Amino acid sequence: MTVFAGVRAVLFDLDGTLLDSAPDLAGAANAMRTQRGLAALPLEQFRAHSGSGARGMLRVAFGIEPGHDSFDDLKQQFFQAYQERLMDLTRPFDGVDQLIGALSVAGWPWGVVTNKGERFTTPLTRAMPLFSSAATVISGDTTAHTKPHPAPLLEAARRMGLPPSECLYVGDDIRDIQAGRAAGMCTVAAMYGYLGAGADVSAWGADQVISTPPELLKYLELP
Repeated sequence: MTVFAGVRAVLFDLDGTLLDSAPDLAGAANAMRTQRGLAALPLEQFRAHSGSGARGMLRVAFGIEPGHDSFDDLKQQFFQAYQERLMDLTRPFDGVDQLIGALSVAGWPWGVVTNKGERFTTPLTRAMPLFSSAATVISGDTTAHTKPHPAPLLEAARRMGLPPSECLYVGDDIRDIQAGRAAGMCTVAAMYGYLGAGADVSAWGADQVISTPPELLKYLELP
């Protein structure tokens, strides 16, 4: 069993790692479909793509990608539809409260590094008691870069006053692991998350994988 010796803080991705936001993301995309006379699609068609935000939702809902003539307009419509239902069905994954509680009791700082824009991240994290003990929350537009660039993770470590080598990053997307490795952090892949369609997690290069949030605790040297 790999124990992360020297790690003193944990950073998490948000969607698909701490929060199951797929129902609200899919709900926004389906609202756009029904407005156009199209049938709503099952949540499971959207779930694996939820970590990609608007890009993933629009791919499933309308079969378009960035660069399509309609993409930018549809993206703005999606953002508005999502903002209207931001917290209707979004909840922490089972076991997240237990994990965060254990970190807090141990006095370990923890935080969030997400590619989600601040217009969504801030109201979500301010409204949910889970995040009251977070040392830092870094959104997709906090720095000049988004993951897989290491800049957001390095900024989180700076705000916590810790070297990146003492931080662990947990995420459910290959970009999370790439960013963590580039920042010089240990990395953990959250197998219970969205992962991405057809993902081969074994090829990501994560230092460890977990199947439930509390499983992370057995790899940490908590007091």
